[in-house]
Amino acid sequence: MATTPTIPNPKLRSIPSSSSASSSSSAFPAILAPARPHRRSSTSMANPRSASHPGDGASGRLSNATAASNIPASYVKFVESAGARVIPLLYNDPEETLLDKLSLVNGVLFTGGWAKKGQYFETIKKVFQIILDRNDAGDHFPLFAICLGFELVNMIVSKDHNICESFSAENQASTLQFTNYSVIQGSVFERFPPELLEKLSTDCLAMQNHKFGISPQRLQENYALSSFFKILTTSADENNAIYVSTAQAYNYPVTCFQWHPEKNAFEWGLSMIPHSEDAVQVTQHVGNYFISEARKSSNRPPAEKVLNNLIYNYSPTYCGKEGKGYDEVYIFSEYTGKSLNE
Repeated sequence: MATTPTIPNPKLRSIPSSSSASSSSSAFPAILAPARPHRRSSTSMANPRSASHPGDGASGRLSNATAASNIPASYVKFVESAGARVIPLLYNDPEETLLDKLSLVNGVLFTGGWAKKGQYFETIKKVFQIILDRNDAGDHFPLFAICLGFELVNMIVSKDHNICESFSAENQASTLQFTNYSVIQGSVFERFPPELLEKLSTDCLAMQNHKFGISPQRLQENYALSSFFKILTTSADENNAIYVSTAQAYNYPVTCFQWHPEKNAFEWGLSMIPHSEDAVQVTQHVGNYFISEARKSSNRPPAEKVLNNLIYNYSPTYCGKEGKGYDEVYIFSEYTGKSLNE
């Protein structure tokens, strides 16, 4: 994941490095980590970051009393299961705090959600530019953008807030159709076993839960998007309308998913989430790829600062009984990051 501020419902994640300039390091699932080249070791540590989304996540509503934000615990588990640690980014963090947290991570993860404007959008836009700048400066600093995260990246790259189209793909499991099997090399799918790759195109192993997306035609017709992204897979919604389900940047370690790779193993609130062994393997392979990319970051932040900012300093809230789609969420009361259940 990546280092990102917590945002009201839309989410960003960041991963901090576990040690300071050590000879060996481990990956941390957080989604923003800038790095200046220290001597890279054979093992590297990655710290991803996630950005919080507006709202408490449990009730499905914005908090009535505070500037609450949340990060679903499934994104945290997704990153941790691949061997990384997470630093949460609050979308309403002061800019100085946001930048400080981003200096502690090795990658960023933009989560799903619903917020497409206001402070959340501005924070995502700022973090996205930092990710590109960090890569341009020589650090390998990956971004994973999931569902809403992909939609926001489309809006930012195209500079068009209306670039996304309507689709009917809520609570739907789907296949992933590769545009060409040559696109697999060097992508998130590169290390998938051949039999699992084949099943992706025949079995419904990808969980979809969105009302918006972008068609291959619209992406290709937009010069900014077609110059930035290579389409890896497409999927069909309930009306057989085709949308881009996975895309990867040509020149940056940026991978975007309209589907939810984290849900297969870590969410149970939606009836159509696939939980088969194959589906769980999809989650694990995608998570492993993200953290393998984060390990390439040369960022080695001070261990004490990392420990003070890890998600371990907060407690998740069980909200599965509410039937809102998430089993557990981390709820933050305001930019201070204090957990509502502490």
